[in-house]
Amino acid sequence: MIVGVLFGIFFLLLFLSVPVGVALGASTFITSYFFEGPESLIDLASAVFSKLDKYALMAIPMFILAGNLLSKGSSARRIVDFARTFVGHLPGGLPIAAIFASIIFAAVSGSSPATVAAIGSIMFGAITAAGYPKSYAVGTITASGSLGILIPPSIVMIIYGVTAEVSIGKLFIAGIIPGLLIGFMLMAVTYIGAKRLGFKRTEPAPWSEKWKKFKESFWALMTIVIIIGGIYGGIFTPTEAAAVSAVWALFIAIFIYKDIKITELKTVFLESAKTSAMIMFIIANASIFAYFLTLENIPQMLSDFVVQMHLNKIMFLVAVNILLLIAGNFMEPSSIIMIMVPLLLPVATMLGIDPIHFGVIITINMELGMLTPPVGLNLFVASGITGLSIKEVVKAVMPWFFVIFVGLLLITYIPQISLWLPEVMMGN
Repeated sequence: MIVGVLFGIFFLLLFLSVPVGVALGASTFITSYFFEGPESLIDLASAVFSKLDKYALMAIPMFILAGNLLSKGSSARRIVDFARTFVGHLPGGLPIAAIFASIIFAAVSGSSPATVAAIGSIMFGAITAAGYPKSYAVGTITASGSLGILIPPSIVMIIYGVTAEVSIGKLFIAGIIPGLLIGFMLMAVTYIGAKRLGFKRTEPAPWSEKWKKFKESFWALMTIVIIIGGIYGGIFTPTEAAAVSAVWALFIAIFIYKDIKITELKTVFLESAKTSAMIMFIIANASIFAYFLTLENIPQMLSDFVVQMHLNKIMFLVAVNILLLIAGNFMEPSSIIMIMVPLLLPVATMLGIDPIHFGVIITINMELGMLTPPVGLNLFVASGITGLSIKEVVKAVMPWFFVIFVGLLLITYIPQISLWLPEVMMGN
């Protein structure tokens, strides 16, 4: 009864176009007040502070700041130029270069919308000017940008790690091979599509040009080495890596590339603060929503239901993917993780599913959610930088959406794609 009222109020507020973060908090406080009494609100308020009082969450604003500094300056353009010298001669070379650049930029920004904005603003015009259809260009850019939440560092993985209380370092490692796999699958489909459109292979760039573009992008590429190498070399934690990446991005933008003026920093800091505040607000409200569900013993009831239904691991993962794909249509990743993980993870572990593998599955589902209306953020970013309508962007993204979906199925049912590298690097 209580849970029915909670979800009823939540979906009613969503239907009335109330922001997700507000809907999560309001539905929890209203339900708790009427069923548990006004005293229960004190416990919920305490839960907000305890859930946000997590050291790992400090990484989120730092990675957001680093991504903004890199995307506002010339780092993204230099990365794109570097990628083009290596794959630009292939059929579909420019769209493939956009995917390649997205993989690299994802590894320095940790953000999917930032990757779409940075790479798309540079590559969309170049791809269409080369004769590719607008739909082909926007589909490639929007889909490949979603890799920003899978390839480490990943803000979504940080939120999952905090919620599930698992190693964020292991999660980051676990996202590397799945991210590269899906990236190469997107490249393969782009290559095949370009050949069907009649695009031919051209002369590859000489090694002198490749070396030149590498030198120009060296300091931006070093961000990957510093973050990943620092974490797995035991020099600093993922949270400390976020602070280092922000300082490094600031240093190269002002003193090396000199493409951001001191007077422009106020705007960059303000945008980063707004984005961080939005994410933290959603996390706070989603955390008390999940906390209330836990108080009502919903995770245990769900586990008992799975036992009674005799669901095996395969069927459970099918159900999870369907549930998350549906949720991704209406909610943003932070909310879904904070609500669903406390419910689903106990069942997953009961069935023998590794929490790290489960985190990768959830993250890829969040990727797909960024590409589906009505709240897929990548769609709005792509629409804004290309001038196409949301409907046109959705239609253009669909071929690449299904490629990522196939990647999800492979990674869901072949756990070693996610788990092999963490086991080799960090052990069990």
